[in-house]
Amino acid sequence: QVQLVESGGGLVQAGGSLRLSCAASGRTFSSYRMGWFRQAPGKEREFVAAITWSGGTYYADSVKGRFTISRDNAKNTVYLQMNSLKPEDTARYYCAASTRGGPLDRDYGMDFWGKGTLVTVSS
Repeated sequence: QVQLVESGGGLVQAGGSLRLSCAASGRTFSSYRMGWFRQAPGKEREFVAAITWSGGTYYADSVKGRFTISRDNAKNTVYLQMNSLKPEDTARYYCAASTRGGPLDRDYGMDFWGKGTLVTVSS
């Protein structure tokens, strides 16, 4: 069982930055593929970014060039640096772990989920 706890959400003005963190349990964190998803009110959850065990990264087109995903295996933590935030980035952001090799940009590819952290971007 993998437990994931997100932090770092909050209220920020458009153009500002936030860094989300996700602390994971488990002695094999370095082997997990990790991802961030988000869900805005009234919308389906969508893929944001993912990182493989070797550091390969993937991004949704809507966040490319603005968001950066990274990981610190020594701290069992994955991060999402969000810059140039827009009101349309407002959502609850979820951290997820893939331990069985499913697609990283799909909900069903992830095996464990955190409870999320809320990000609100004001215009």
